[in-house]
Amino acid sequence: MGEINVVPYIDVMLVLLIIFMITAPLLAEGVKVDLPKAGARAIPPEMLKDTKPIVLTIDGSGRLFLNYNDPEDQPIDAATVEAQTAAVLRRAPETVVLVRGDYRVAYGEVVSAMVLLQRAGADKVGFVTQPPERNRK
Repeated sequence: MGEINVVPYIDVMLVLLIIFMITAPLLAEGVKVDLPKAGARAIPPEMLKDTKPIVLTIDGSGRLFLNYNDPEDQPIDAATVEAQTAAVLRRAPETVVLVRGDYRVAYGEVVSAMVLLQRAGADKVGFVTQPPERNRK
């Protein structure tokens, strides 16, 4: 009788599937920021399909995070933001540049971050926002 019982393997695979389904959205989040709500237009998908956008995140305490930094969830200083952004834009000048700023951050800190991106060579800078909540009836 040379049969293999595959039921235990199926059970293990289902448990792993559930674990990955739960942890995958948590890993994709990155730095936690509360985005401001605004009714802005979305970026057209064709602009994002060729290159990974540069996303500068400013958390509630004003720390800077860059998605091209390794690891992404480590705060970095302004000089590093400028250097890494300039390096990416030299390789791919059409790269989309976005700012994810926590709504509690002072406006001056967001402007300072935009100046860093401009000095690095970014001509256009977009803001990441949340869509406004609609009243449910």
